[in-house]
Amino acid sequence: MTPNTDLNQLSCTHLNGVGKALQIKLERLGIFTVQDLLFHLPFRYEDRTRITSLAQVRVGTRALISGVLESVSFPQSGKTRLLCELRDTTRVLHLRFFHAYPHYQKMIKVGARLLCFGELGLGPTGLEMVHPEWQIVETLPPLEPFLTPVYPTTEGLTQKGWRKLMQQALALLTGETGLPDLLPASLLQQYGYPSLQEALLFIHRPPRDAALSCLEARNHFAHKRLVFEELLAHRLGLLKLKKTLQNYGAERLSKVGDKTNRFIQALPFELTSAQKRVIEEISQDVQQSHPMLRLVQGDVGSGKTVVAAVAVLRAIENNYQAAVMAPTELLAEQHYRVFKQWLEPLGVKIVFLSGQLTVKEHREVLTALADGQAQLVLGTHALFQEEVKFSKLALLVVDEQHRFGVHQRALLREKGVMGQIIPHQLMMTATPIPRTLAMSLYADLDCSMIDELPRGRLPIQTSVISNQRRLEVIAHVRQACQSGRQAYWVCPFIDESEVLQGQAVEKTAQLLQKQLPELKVGLLHGRMKSEEKEQIMQAFQEQRLALLVATTIIEVGVDVPNASLMIIENAERLGLSQLHQLRGRVGRGALESHCLLLYQAPLSVLATKRLAAIRRTGDGFQIAEQDLQLRGPGDVLGTRQTGDILFRIAELMRDRELLPAVAEAATALLLSDPQRIDKLISRWINKGQQYSQV
Repeated sequence: MTPNTDLNQLSCTHLNGVGKALQIKLERLGIFTVQDLLFHLPFRYEDRTRITSLAQVRVGTRALISGVLESVSFPQSGKTRLLCELRDTTRVLHLRFFHAYPHYQKMIKVGARLLCFGELGLGPTGLEMVHPEWQIVETLPPLEPFLTPVYPTTEGLTQKGWRKLMQQALALLTGETGLPDLLPASLLQQYGYPSLQEALLFIHRPPRDAALSCLEARNHFAHKRLVFEELLAHRLGLLKLKKTLQNYGAERLSKVGDKTNRFIQALPFELTSAQKRVIEEISQDVQQSHPMLRLVQGDVGSGKTVVAAVAVLRAIENNYQAAVMAPTELLAEQHYRVFKQWLEPLGVKIVFLSGQLTVKEHREVLTALADGQAQLVLGTHALFQEEVKFSKLALLVVDEQHRFGVHQRALLREKGVMGQIIPHQLMMTATPIPRTLAMSLYADLDCSMIDELPRGRLPIQTSVISNQRRLEVIAHVRQACQSGRQAYWVCPFIDESEVLQGQAVEKTAQLLQKQLPELKVGLLHGRMKSEEKEQIMQAFQEQRLALLVATTIIEVGVDVPNASLMIIENAERLGLSQLHQLRGRVGRGALESHCLLLYQAPLSVLATKRLAAIRRTGDGFQIAEQDLQLRGPGDVLGTRQTGDILFRIAELMRDRELLPAVAEAATALLLSDPQRIDKLISRWINKGQQYSQV
């Protein structure tokens, strides 16, 4: 081992017993260095520090028991292969093994003293342990001085193996090498936190009197010390990204021309005060000589697209290009149709870039962007492609931005780099982000909120209905459609296979067409070609289809004012925010709208809470807070896919009370101790997560 090598650089292969096979298993868990190993924390603990009398044990708990074997049998029938009776001075315990190795017969004899550890249960013969850990002892050996940690693991890596690895890692931690404390002493003192070494030693080797419930909930001060540092590192990473970007210049978009005024005057509705406020905030940003970094949050139907269109016109009227990116083909196509309808009459040249274009169409779009003929491009992740070049890109709009990682947004931002000039960035989301999360996740962005719905928008009536009443629901669809309205029927199949999703939704559409022969039924799912999807959506918008049967592909971006009825099958399988997004596809016109949530009994406790919450409120921000509590941030934001928040130890919901102090500490470090920042970021943010730089 290299002396004095930093543990954040020292590979686990330097530890005894870590060969190639074990290295691969550790890397599967994101463990590459000894520091990574030390940050791999136990998820529970076992108390092997004391022997418990059988008179004092409780069923369902784990305990260390000592006793003498009174009987040993090897049954020939049933699942049990070895059954022992162990007695201490108070009671008998049965030890049951479903697998018994041949050498057990030689070792396990009547009269032998056993020390065993396991979970106490009640079996057919009374108090029992199934497959306990055991050893034969002449006299009692010294007991463990600490609570025994149990680590998250992977196949082929036992708890005994973990403890051997941790023993070596902790020896290095307390030796000359150690891990530097990157939090200033004044900060540790201010919050009463232990040093990093003390915190890690306590967590991996807690004393016997430590409160198990506090340890396992990760609420101990030792845990809080690590959580604080990790949250601080993530916030600093985002602030550093923001500072780096603001060191670059951006084009000043000062001119407000005739196109913008004509666009606003031609709208068939008046802008809300919230829309006007956000447009003004964007206007102030884009007149600066450094790039705008703004997130616009707004509930479904609040009018974010209009705000984005005004920003796009601002760039175009200053003789620059704009790009609007969406996460799905369907949403990108919807935006393309809307922006064409709004802006082409104003003389704006618009192109669409997706993976579905022919080779010729693709080439024509690339040429129009490169030579500046195209003033606005709309597209999906196809805009990331290396071959996409812009003439003068000054504004980047990212819709449903939480579906793109920090790093993906950076890739598109780099498309507009002209020397030291980069584009202004406007991110939009219809998934309201609770303030709890926004503080941590969007430290690199200024936030605006469209917290007002357009005038005359009626609340959507939401009902929760058992699937057993399906025929009643179908009759309701018939009645609504025959009165001139339109309806969605959503099949949110959870299987990841698009093939299975497509087949399932096709079957539902066929059945509904049979049951509703007088109605024209359309079908929409992710496996369809782009042209087919476009044709179906156009037919639905033009009221040539009465009922649209679809997967959750319609979750965002679909706007059909005449659609006033939404049926969501298997609603118990979806999260609150997704249910709210789907519900927001109706209620976009002057008609009273209804959302019927069909569920399959029996409902779990979690599903019952979700459905009750969605029925109770139509406020997206309340729903986001509820969803955060019920599901956690990764699912709410879709970041299990995007990788924006891959915390090792922190959990934003559990640790949210630390966020204000973390924000304060980050600001202080940036001003007074900048040399610590890179070290903190490097310690906590994996190489795959490093925030992209321009």
